[in-house]
Amino acid sequence: MSSSTRLVAVAGLLASFVVLGPAGAVAAPAGQLTHAVPFALAPALVDPADHQGGLTALLAFYALHDALVKPMPGGATTPSLAESWTASRDGLTYEFVLRKGVRFHNGDPLTAEDVKFSFERYRGVSSKLLREKVTAVEIADAHRVRFRLAEPWPDFMTYFGTPATAAAWVVPKAYIDRVGEEGFRKAPVGAGPYRFVSLTPGVELIVEAHEAYWRKVPAVKRLVFRSVTDDSTRLAMLKRGEADIAYNLRGPLGEEVQRTAGLTLTRTLLPTVFWVDFGQGQWDPRSPWHDIRVRRALALAIDRQAINQAETLGLSRVTFSVVPPTFEMAWPAPPVPYDPAQAKALLAQAGYPNGLDGGDYFCDAVFASVGEAVVNYLGAIGVRARLRPLERAAFQKQWQERKLKPLIQGQVAAFGGAIARIERLMLPGGAFAAGSYPEIERLFQQQAKEPDRATREALVHRIQQLAYDRVMFVPIFQQAQLNGVGARVDQPAGIGIEHIPFALPYEDLRTR
Repeated sequence: MSSSTRLVAVAGLLASFVVLGPAGAVAAPAGQLTHAVPFALAPALVDPADHQGGLTALLAFYALHDALVKPMPGGATTPSLAESWTASRDGLTYEFVLRKGVRFHNGDPLTAEDVKFSFERYRGVSSKLLREKVTAVEIADAHRVRFRLAEPWPDFMTYFGTPATAAAWVVPKAYIDRVGEEGFRKAPVGAGPYRFVSLTPGVELIVEAHEAYWRKVPAVKRLVFRSVTDDSTRLAMLKRGEADIAYNLRGPLGEEVQRTAGLTLTRTLLPTVFWVDFGQGQWDPRSPWHDIRVRRALALAIDRQAINQAETLGLSRVTFSVVPPTFEMAWPAPPVPYDPAQAKALLAQAGYPNGLDGGDYFCDAVFASVGEAVVNYLGAIGVRARLRPLERAAFQKQWQERKLKPLIQGQVAAFGGAIARIERLMLPGGAFAAGSYPEIERLFQQQAKEPDRATREALVHRIQQLAYDRVMFVPIFQQAQLNGVGARVDQPAGIGIEHIPFALPYEDLRTR
């Protein structure tokens, strides 16, 4: 390799989170833990190729599959199937060294061929962007794979090395070649700590320990994930011992967990921001949402802290940007006060002294209570809106297809820092973007080619400031998910990965 493409190490340490057991035999997995989840379990959740960038699929990915790098308790981009990676000085080549001895659940060895196959098979969120940027995936040998870029792209690891996409999650080529796509959906095989047992769509997913998992032998033999969309039912199951972990217990249900002996309430601050989205109305001169005074009135009308207290016991983070402040390159957006009087004055200035018909307000049915609170606050300033909850899959699909209008309760949990959040919400072609401004487009293209980190960050900050100044969104809060954990779980305070609401890593779970 020439000096112009000489590789410079950017990650070369073995995964720091590898846990070595004491000398002697490792205890065989035993027991079962049942997780009550608030959404329908669908076949798409077991296949990384279909990842849409949210949190839901990570519930299954972390059990069945593994990635070259992924978030772990030790860091956001922790070496996993790749024990190290390097980048060339010219920014055009990334090379990954694979961990040796890793086998899929069916016994097939994991090789560079599987990595290349998985990347090329990936069809989920940002797949088009990755195909445009990556010109070739080359197999150097069985345990080394190179990604060649069309031009330097500082955001490569932002998209490839985090759950912003699932292009780095590896599935077995030989198995899929043999059983086909449909066969893989019905009986997925991965390289994760648990192997697939069964999936009853909308009801239950069952997995069992993969004792040959490279990181460690899971302590719990069987994990059962049950779809229980009713919040009160999840809590009742937890109290009766029918579930060991009940996810997303908000408001009074969280308080009841705190009062119940033997149960523990845990909190994870998610990357999920809730906001009022104006959809295509913001870009339509005939719509009231086209007027920045009307949009600003809505921003002043909502008591964010009151919603936070009612929904998550005040444990969420009130925010004024769709980019969480904990994200890389996040701009610190100034607070917007709760000021209904000023909101009414702005509506009057815009020609609506008696308010206006706000039409339908669509939201994920799981968070209809947030939507109800927002609709009530809008009604208090004269914006009359009708709450329209939809089942999560239908809501996400119709939102992406631009079928929901005029108002939408946006909620996106995409990883990848400010870059990925901007790309999906503020740029033409973004998964949830109804429109954009030419200046934002220009700045985004400029930052994508800027090699200097400080200059890039200034450009990314400017984009977020423009979105704030023009009231592209009305943020509400960055959600904290509250989970109830039963007495059989050995370490409720010690499990968890930053920004991911599930009891991870699964191989670290233990029962009492």
